[in-house]
Amino acid sequence: MIVVAGEALIDLVPGPRASAPGDPLPALLPRRGGGPYNTALALGRLGSPTAFCSRISTDSFGEALLDGLRGGGVDTSLVQRGGEPTTLAVADISPDGSAGYGFYAEGTADRLFALPPALPEGVRALSLGTCSLVLEPGASAYEALLRREARRGVFTALDPNIRPGLIPDADAYRARFCSWLPDLGLLKLSEEDALWLAAAPAGPGDGPADGPAGVAGGAGGGLPYAVVAAAREWLAAGPAAIVLTRGGDGLTVLTRDGGEVAVPGEPVTVVDTIGAGDTVNAALLHRLEAHGALSCAAVAALGADDWRDILRFAARAAAVTCSRAGAEPPFAAELAA
Repeated sequence: MIVVAGEALIDLVPGPRASAPGDPLPALLPRRGGGPYNTALALGRLGSPTAFCSRISTDSFGEALLDGLRGGGVDTSLVQRGGEPTTLAVADISPDGSAGYGFYAEGTADRLFALPPALPEGVRALSLGTCSLVLEPGASAYEALLRREARRGVFTALDPNIRPGLIPDADAYRARFCSWLPDLGLLKLSEEDALWLAAAPAGPGDGPADGPAGVAGGAGGGLPYAVVAAAREWLAAGPAAIVLTRGGDGLTVLTRDGGEVAVPGEPVTVVDTIGAGDTVNAALLHRLEAHGALSCAAVAALGADDWRDILRFAARAAAVTCSRAGAEPPFAAELAA
């Protein structure tokens, strides 16, 4: 079983129509969401035995979130409940389909997550990320879960999924992120998040870490040199592999032994990108499991062809999510063709 731990919330997504005739404001449509929630749902839809570990409100939104997990085949026995309201995230969709968020998270149920007893026997992997590792007091409980399970041999995966507006002290968060690295098996993050965590300029050729061309050589062509330099430092601190997403340009994996493999993105008409990165998280874990690679030693033994298969599967899965509104990850049958 794979356990996904972190927040579940409601995305309020602008609809295609105004809220009233003549009103320029779009109607906001509630959609189930939260990075870890989307990851758990995607894993369940792909057919991986999955459990969700979180704290969810007893309000109507919380009930809808639980219904969505159960409908996706996700075990909810590790979910804590509370009477506080559900966190809300108001999405702002850009013309290219990318999404920004404003969060309403004060006094909400998921922030009061408490460290659970040891996860059940048979848990092979633990995935965490996004707001849950930022918002206290729950963040410290999720951090303790990560450290405890890693040290008892569970394969761990992290997607920081940076939301700068939720992080009051960027330097403190960066230091905390680095403290997690020795307990990680897999780190997945976007190029933009890597630049933010490295405190590096976004433009190619900028910054003291950049080489003459400003980009990495080899299979990761197009990645800023600063990203690759930072990723190599992070690899030395712990993870067996780092997967970097590059939007429509595809995915690149960097491994601790110096390996580097990239695949292009899948052509798709983008409706929005909500949940695309979360789908990548799930697809990576699902395909790693298919390769028998839910351990650091097994990840280290993967060859270039193995990684191409894993990354291509993740790219296909993310493309399906981008082709429809909201975080609606694919079912296994949709990727079988």
